Amino acid sequence: MQVCHGKAGPLKRLRPGDRVVYYSPSTEFGGKDRLQCFTALGEVLPREPYLFDMGGGFTPWRRDVAWQTSQHCPIRPLLERLEFSRGQKNWAYQLRFGLFQISGLDMALIDQAMGVQKFEVLSSGGC
Repeated sequence: MQVCHGKAGPLKRLRPGDRVVYYSPSTEFGGKDRLQCFTALGEVLPREPYLFDMGGGFTPWRRDVAWQTSQHCPIRPLLERLEFSRGQKNWAYQLRFGLFQISGLDMALIDQAMGVQKFEVLSSGGC
């Protein structure tokens, strides 16, 4: 995984076994379409953050995650049920910061909405 434009700090705060979920506002970085979906979820693996050369002088920090098989899930139907967004007019504001903690109840709701009945790590590997 890669967050916050490749910064190491947020990745160093994660611990093996932490669960992560990706929210995608659009289909591509900087895109104008409105995907607004949770698009991936997984579990952080033990390997520490590492530099990854993407070419063109861009070398972001990454962290390995075991990604769970799931389906994309629109966020809008969940907004009033998720603790982090309930009652928030500007619910998307905190999603712009790249990485923040959500409650276990929110993660369980997202699991269910993404079609994950019981969380199991199906495969491991790099980003």
